[in-house]
Amino acid sequence: MTMANLNHLLPFILFLLLSLLGKQSMADDVVARVGIVLDLNSTKGEMAKSYILMAVSDFYAVNSNYRTRLSLFIRDSKGDVIGAACAALDLMKNENVHAIIGPQRSTQAKFVAKLGEKAHVPILSFLATSPFLSLNHNPFFIQTTQDDSAQVKALATLIQAYGWREVITINEDTDYGNDLILCLIDAFQEVDVRLPYRSVISPSLKDSDILEELNKLKAMQTRIFLVHMGASLASKFFVLVKNSGMMSEGFAWIMTQGLSSSLDIVDSKVLDSMQGVLGVRPYTQISKGLEDFERRWKTNLTSGKTNYKTFGLNLFGLQAYDSIWALAMAVEKANIENSSFLKQNASESKVDLATIGVSEIGLRLLNTIASTRFQGLSGNFYLVKGQLKASTFEIFNVIGQTKRIIGYWNTKKGLSKEVDDICTIAYSISKDNLKQPVWPGDTTNQPKKLRIGVPARDGFNEFIKVEWCPRTNKPNISGFSIDVFLAVLDMLPFPLPHEFVPYVTKNGQSAGTYDELLYQIKLKKLDAVVGDTTIVANRSLYVDFTLPYSESGVSMVVLMKDNEKKNIWIFLKPLSWELWLAIGAASIFTGLVTWVLEHHVNTKFRGPPDQQIGKIFLFSFATLTSTYREKVVNNLSRFVLIIWAFMVLILTQSYTASLASMLTVQQLKPEFVDVKEIKRNGYFVGYHNDSFVRELLIKQFNIDESKLKPYRTPEEYGEALSNGTHNGGVAAIFDEIPYIKLFLSKYGSRYAMVGPIYKTDGFGFAFPRGSPLVSYISRAVLNVTEDTDKMTGIMRKYFETQTTCVDGSAEISTDSPSLGVYSFGGLFIIAGVASMFSLLIYVVKFLHFHWPTSNIVPPKGSFWLKLIELVKHFDQKDLCSYPFRKNESPLCPKISPDGFGASPIIDDKQKHSRTSSEGADNVAKDDDDEIL
Repeated sequence: MTMANLNHLLPFILFLLLSLLGKQSMADDVVARVGIVLDLNSTKGEMAKSYILMAVSDFYAVNSNYRTRLSLFIRDSKGDVIGAACAALDLMKNENVHAIIGPQRSTQAKFVAKLGEKAHVPILSFLATSPFLSLNHNPFFIQTTQDDSAQVKALATLIQAYGWREVITINEDTDYGNDLILCLIDAFQEVDVRLPYRSVISPSLKDSDILEELNKLKAMQTRIFLVHMGASLASKFFVLVKNSGMMSEGFAWIMTQGLSSSLDIVDSKVLDSMQGVLGVRPYTQISKGLEDFERRWKTNLTSGKTNYKTFGLNLFGLQAYDSIWALAMAVEKANIENSSFLKQNASESKVDLATIGVSEIGLRLLNTIASTRFQGLSGNFYLVKGQLKASTFEIFNVIGQTKRIIGYWNTKKGLSKEVDDICTIAYSISKDNLKQPVWPGDTTNQPKKLRIGVPARDGFNEFIKVEWCPRTNKPNISGFSIDVFLAVLDMLPFPLPHEFVPYVTKNGQSAGTYDELLYQIKLKKLDAVVGDTTIVANRSLYVDFTLPYSESGVSMVVLMKDNEKKNIWIFLKPLSWELWLAIGAASIFTGLVTWVLEHHVNTKFRGPPDQQIGKIFLFSFATLTSTYREKVVNNLSRFVLIIWAFMVLILTQSYTASLASMLTVQQLKPEFVDVKEIKRNGYFVGYHNDSFVRELLIKQFNIDESKLKPYRTPEEYGEALSNGTHNGGVAAIFDEIPYIKLFLSKYGSRYAMVGPIYKTDGFGFAFPRGSPLVSYISRAVLNVTEDTDKMTGIMRKYFETQTTCVDGSAEISTDSPSLGVYSFGGLFIIAGVASMFSLLIYVVKFLHFHWPTSNIVPPKGSFWLKLIELVKHFDQKDLCSYPFRKNESPLCPKISPDGFGASPIIDDKQKHSRTSSEGADNVAKDDDDEIL
């Protein structure tokens, strides 16, 4: 026998010697038969065996008063399911074991668990971590380790902390590898982490096949990898990862607990290839008992074994140790004395399932194990539903040959730098609660910075400006869009490492259109695009946009022509022609009514017919300018003129205001207001170069492509519009409203935005299709845009010179802003009613007092003759009226207050028959006594 074989058998020989020494004292003890199923040819199997043997020795050295003693029956599973099943059948049928510890692999455990259920034999596994080996499906299976599902929230929180929204999983193609991925998918969906690709690697793959898969992963956009595989496959895999150049700056690797807990048994060469990798594994508290065990374990079991000198304590080994202690306690409490198997159908075959008996003590032993509590070497042994209760996880960073702890995670506090951090109150997902790790490539720069493309443009640099530092030749990027994006990042609940990448050629010029820039996301050359990128339908076919952060719409800007001020008839434009005519008609009507009311009693309204007609027109229009001199004596006339004066006051004030507006504010008029006119006349149209507006003009407006001219800067806009379509320029320029408003803020005195606004969705940030970042960024955009103070501050920084420009929501009309009749309809009605009412009262009174005079016409005279007689009376002076009366006359016995007397009216001939002196005096007195 070789020295190596002897070294392997040394722990077992030690156990036998101890058993023989205590044989006499244990003659009356109860033996609990326990089967052990391990892959004895594997490192883990060999290691677990040594832990198990030491556990039996240590337990009974401490608990020498126990009446039960564990008797171990070790079987080799040969590393496969069939071997494990055969070993378990042999132990149940031929050894009548009360319990079985093992097997190692989840695939083996699934089958053995069914055998345990059939024979009522508890199966305890410290290595099978599949989350689908629950007590509900396998009532006699106990996991004395934490299943893989316990770590998924810790992994999700760690990925959240570093702001990674996409992760590629790499797992071995076994039940152990595949079962966890299903749990990870659910956990990652809860935190909006996407799995764009899942790499499955069979343990039997050749190195060349694994390298081919790694090259495929290297070409992908996502560079965050989560590795879930056993130590044997991982030892080969990570060496190939390093050889392929993927263990360098820009990559991040995370290991699950199965591999993280097995690093103590991997070769140092493998650790060299894992520098910068993060790992998550259950936390094991360092205690005095653990330190003592480690010292004894290294002294007793590594003597003469050079390979063991490089291995430290292993979590799974410690859990195997605690499993023996738990089983030893349980068999003592369960009182297994005189227990046996109830044999079923006999058979000569050692593996015939029909020959397996049913353990009488199995169910009681199972319940006793499930209720066992103690503080073991691996931590608190506390089973919940057949599984070891989840505890705190430690997060470590592989640096050299050590595992540097950078923090901890538990279900209550989340991430923390110290395991007993009492300062953490709320659940934390901040990377600030972790120590700074060293990433692959020996760098502290966090991997997977978002490569954010930004457009490089010549004009409108207020939105995006790319400058190059002459000393470092690095870009300095600023602008309104950048500041909004940075404000959005501040609103995110997680960090988002990024770098801006200008979309330029080697000489610093723009590398293409906005559509080409956005397509770089689909090509996976960029992770996002930030800038003044408009959300349009065809672009959404290959990228996802966030909610817009700017106003939307496309309109046109044209040159304003100054032709109103030069119009010699501009003084007529404040009022419409209908209103002018209405005012004239109202003036004539008012003059006519006033003449009727004054003619009978007022000498100023008497005279030859031509003078009286002139008086009617002159009096009416003179009142419009307050230049009339004629005095009225009739109270009804005064009432009519008061209403008319009020109406004239409003009309003149309105006219003055409208004319002043035309001569000052509204001096300019757009040359064009309708794109149809431009298209019909074949005028040239401008647009912003590299913009989607070009396609809009061609496809939606059907403008001939030969009539389109591209421009880049506001200065080029102004020059093209000033030159006009016939002098090498354009009739109008179509662009998005933010650009137009910026242009008008600089040149708004000569140009205006006119016509309808064509709907677009505004500026947005672009990400790959299905990116989970879109929802987070969109919510943050809403928070920023709704914060008026913040948005106003950003806008003032870049658009502080902006002046008031034409509102694009309404068209500029070419119709004169003249005032119409309808606006003053109420005034005309009031004035008309007042005039008609006054005239009606006068006519009634006149007829009342002078109808008797018409009786001088023969009775047989016609009505028309009487009417003519009344008209003649109306044309005569009413000497009985106050203005014509010098003193009481016998012809005027009674004076009416309104100048109507009851006596006959004296005509001009009768008046002139008086003495000339008296007549002259009366006339003079009449003129002096006229009353306003």
